[in-house]
Amino acid sequence: MADAGRKAYPLRVDPGLWAAVERCAAAELRSVNAQVECLLREALAVRGVKLKAPPVRKRGRPPKEEAK
Repeated sequence: MADAGRKAYPLRVDPGLWAAVERCAAAELRSVNAQVECLLREALAVRGVKLKAPPVRKRGRPPKEEAK
């Protein structure tokens, strides 16, 4: 299930390139999907393309519900 407002896109990538992205993602404690998005944003920034900052996503466990 894709997040609302996010585009799913099938991508064919050279196996060596994919392995390198997986290594980078693991080194930065990211998912491969998050790493690809980060790399795309960095590449666009180098080319001078300005993007809005991505929305901050909550991480970790949700707060415990208090007993009533």
